[in-house]
Amino acid sequence: MKILQFGEFVESYSFPVLNEREIRAAAGIIFLFMFLSFLLCILTGNFVMLKYVITIFLADLIIRVFINPRFSPSLILGRIIVQNQVPEYVGAKQKKFAWIIGICMGAPVFVFQVLLNAKSPITGITCMICMMFLFFEASFGICLGCKFYPLFFKNKAEFCAGEICDKKLKQEIQRISKTQVIALFVFIILIILTAYFANEFYLQKPYDLFGVYEEK
Repeated sequence: MKILQFGEFVESYSFPVLNEREIRAAAGIIFLFMFLSFLLCILTGNFVMLKYVITIFLADLIIRVFINPRFSPSLILGRIIVQNQVPEYVGAKQKKFAWIIGICMGAPVFVFQVLLNAKSPITGITCMICMMFLFFEASFGICLGCKFYPLFFKNKAEFCAGEICDKKLKQEIQRISKTQVIALFVFIILIILTAYFANEFYLQKPYDLFGVYEEK
């Protein structure tokens, strides 16, 4: 095994690949800590956890891109978590491009938030964009960074997660019917009506059912 290498060579694949399952697990881990640290900043004004998370996030991506994804701490944890699941292979080249985008977003945030100890709407918005990328990867298996790959490279990305790079007809189970659209629309309307008519009811502070939280 080479130290400096991007992707792994698997039998029946002529190009380096990565395991999408451990990538999604790693994205979920990072998203969780980034979301908690961001929430802590908003609620308490404490930026300590966020600074650590930003540092770890940037260092992790640098290891992935410039050394080897096999040595990325988050991907190692992801591999441990999903080691009993059948691997889902994806092309490595578009993932590398997506992670370079992550470095380009994480580096300025690290400089301003950690090194200069400065906060601004720019760092906040960039953090939210990073969390959106991580959330889509972890929850839906959609690599938003990979979507930009065809804009910069002529060669086609191979083996994207969920085979989204290949144009194909949708199977019956994937098609969305008019009835489903109507059901979704009705549900949204019901939520809006509930918020309008029952807002004061929902705003009421819960009472202590068992008396365990009573002030002494």
